[in-house]
Amino acid sequence: MKNFSYYQPSSAEAAVGLLDATWGKSELLAGGTDLHDLQKEYVAQPDKVISLSGIKGFDTISVKTGEPPTLILGAGVKLAAIAENANVKKEAAALAMACGEIGGPQIRNMGSIGGSLCQRNRCWYFRDEKVDCLLKGGDKCFALDGDNRYHAVFTQGHKCVIVNPSTTAPALIALGATAEVLGPKGRRTIDLAKFFQAPSSASQREHVLAPNEVLLSVMVNGVKDGKSASYEVRQKQSYDWPLVQAAVAFAGPANKATGVKIVLGHVGPVPIIAEDAAKIIEGKDITEATAEAAGKEAARGAKPLAMNAYKVKLIEVAVKRALLTAAGGKKYWEV
Repeated sequence: MKNFSYYQPSSAEAAVGLLDATWGKSELLAGGTDLHDLQKEYVAQPDKVISLSGIKGFDTISVKTGEPPTLILGAGVKLAAIAENANVKKEAAALAMACGEIGGPQIRNMGSIGGSLCQRNRCWYFRDEKVDCLLKGGDKCFALDGDNRYHAVFTQGHKCVIVNPSTTAPALIALGATAEVLGPKGRRTIDLAKFFQAPSSASQREHVLAPNEVLLSVMVNGVKDGKSASYEVRQKQSYDWPLVQAAVAFAGPANKATGVKIVLGHVGPVPIIAEDAAKIIEGKDITEATAEAAGKEAARGAKPLAMNAYKVKLIEVAVKRALLTAAGGKKYWEV
């Protein structure tokens, strides 16, 4: 690991002042579960590491009263705390589910919501210090013709076929969340649906933040009679990354869905908002038949690579089960 200078500012403004205007020279530290790996793998070699743990309120969950209430999550809040929080479980069930499935207990008690959203991708070519892929200054995405069993199936127009690694992102996008960001020019608010991008060079990240901006908090506005869920398909129940994830949210009495949102994770360089699939459910009761139809529509348009066509069927399954879970239906697949 390269030697670096360590800073622990007491304010977000001071943290921004320590950051550089280009990527690579400085890195932010929250839980460190991703950054430390990147440093040990020589993918990240910063001159400065700036800890955010000394910023007041960075790791707190607050509730803004209203009907329904609004959740404000400091970017440093641990994933375990979010998964266990009663207000999150009630107002943003999909987020609680997603946080509760990430990694193992050690990861959830160290990893933060901000880190989950801003982490680097998990492509094994990117993580290999000896491989100069597109995102490390090379001229080739090695996954296109290489081992791509866990890569994107929504690949159209993308030079790099990573999958966005955040398991909290689909849930937050489905819930209509926003992010508050601080930079040299002040604060700005970003819709989480616009927070991510598909990188294709070393000058880009998996999100739209500038190198000298800090993610401060995430806001989730409650929805009256809102229901939501996240469902992952994984190879094993222990520590593992999802093969496919679906997060859904909707409002309405009983099982009749309105304002439906369906978001897919781990199938594209950015979370995929399945608008046409949501239209199939809009205004209808959520039954096995309608949920299955939405799942099939969500998978439409996928263009799998040589080794990951299996993900197309998993999309159908994940969407169907997420919708039925949110609607409170019996989880027949757990019997």
